[in-house]
Amino acid sequence: MATQSSSASRLATQRIGFSLMTLMTLLTVTPILLVVAYIVWQGAPAISVEFLTGFPREGMKAGGILPAIVGTFYLTLGTAVFAVPLGLGAAIYLSEYAPDNRWTRLIRLAIINLAGIPSVVYGLFGLGLFVLFLRFGTSILAASLTLSIMTLPVIISTAEEALRAVPQSFRVVSISLGATRWQTIRRIVLPQALPGILTGVILGLERAAGETAPILFTGAAFFLPRLPHSPLDATMALPYHLFVISTQVPGMPVEIQYGTALVLLVFVLGMNVIASVIRSRARAKRQW
Repeated sequence: MATQSSSASRLATQRIGFSLMTLMTLLTVTPILLVVAYIVWQGAPAISVEFLTGFPREGMKAGGILPAIVGTFYLTLGTAVFAVPLGLGAAIYLSEYAPDNRWTRLIRLAIINLAGIPSVVYGLFGLGLFVLFLRFGTSILAASLTLSIMTLPVIISTAEEALRAVPQSFRVVSISLGATRWQTIRRIVLPQALPGILTGVILGLERAAGETAPILFTGAAFFLPRLPHSPLDATMALPYHLFVISTQVPGMPVEIQYGTALVLLVFVLGMNVIASVIRSRARAKRQW
């Protein structure tokens, strides 16, 4: 009888725990779904071929947002070009080569602290270094470099954790069969850690795609009814464009504001979908 009572008590506790976790999940997911649904409901009427492929006109109260879409793509691509190789290289060094001593622990602590710095501070740093000191001017190059520095801590931390999660036995077996350390990392460790690395890369790039403050100082333009022709040109971008039409343009139609927000949301979600597909295929090939 005592055993049955104890089992029933554990079962009741388990049910209460599952119920609380379900409730917390609903409380977290429901507001997000409501916000997304509201943006779709308000912004869908503005979506059209002209809106997506046209240039802004009449003080940005009419026309399209093509320069902002293209500019956001260029900034995200530039951020990936600079941040991903550096972040992955730093993660490989910290995980596979660096000794575990005071200096490496200090470096990891610094990386974690850098991830918490407000984005406006990165914007001011990019303004001083890339725009003024290196004389890149207000340009895609300066903005991409600034966003790269901002996203590096996220990429390094998540990539290092993904590399450390690969079982040590994989490395031991590979080296015992005659492979060098770099061959082991390139052919064994990196493919097995790819899902976690992709998660960090997408998190960093999503933050870069949605930031306003860093590009405000380094690369974003208020109004440019043309596409950029080189990395040294300024560009419009969806986050800054949304900020401008929401706060600086009187009489702006609400559907254009929410339509721009919807396009930015789809842009970020599209990156997530692509990463999820690649990540699921990588996990299917993983051997542990």
